[in-house]
Amino acid sequence: MTQDPMLDTIIVIPCYNEEHRLDRVAIQYFVEANPSTGLLLVNDGSTDKTQETLESIERIHPGSIEILRLAENSGKAEAVRQGFRKSFPANPRYLGFWDADLATPLQAVREFRDVLDTRSNFQMVFGSRVQLLGRMIKRSALRHYLSRIFATLVSLKTGLPIYDSQCGAKLFKVSPELISVFEDPFLNRWIFDVEIIMRFIGLAKISDSLKIEDLIYEHPLEKWQDVRGSKITPVAVLRSLLDLYLIPSKHRTHSS
Repeated sequence: MTQDPMLDTIIVIPCYNEEHRLDRVAIQYFVEANPSTGLLLVNDGSTDKTQETLESIERIHPGSIEILRLAENSGKAEAVRQGFRKSFPANPRYLGFWDADLATPLQAVREFRDVLDTRSNFQMVFGSRVQLLGRMIKRSALRHYLSRIFATLVSLKTGLPIYDSQCGAKLFKVSPELISVFEDPFLNRWIFDVEIIMRFIGLAKISDSLKIEDLIYEHPLEKWQDVRGSKITPVAVLRSLLDLYLIPSKHRTHSS
């Protein structure tokens, strides 16, 4: 996005064929209520009328919303990476990504930012879909149990007791380390969240000042709701499980 001293936070939202799922009202309400936060909507080579939909949203708030159009569909990981790389020159304090279905309401951005404002040691906040009394976490039983299995495998691979690596709501403090993490393309379209963690672990191995367990804060969400139209197929899940085992060895080599 273009440099704007009024924006201290930018949220990248990757969009692929989201013509019928984008909640324009929710997006408009959020940017009106949060003038210091900008949205970068990345059209990841959509084949429907997503571009027209994004342009109609941008016209309402041109100072707070910007579009990045990718010529070809590259997958969520690359769409987010390209969005981050476009946003870095604007020098925001915080930079994050959010799923286009807004399963996590955009209002949670403020909660994430409050964590980073008040707890100086944390460099990133990850949304965590924890089913607790008094919270509205609605997801299918199958996705819940698959998520628990995957989270256990991620914990074993990273050595971190992470509960939910795959929630599509994350916010980071902008730093030289973050810029380095997003420099190269990710291995997998869907589990690049794990690769982000592994890249930070790789940086921590060559720096005495970085301890990965002190950088990540998992924030239990007040609300999360499964939205129909997920683009993750069974084949993508199997590929992701395979790539989960490839990521650590790749980054041990990269950081050595």
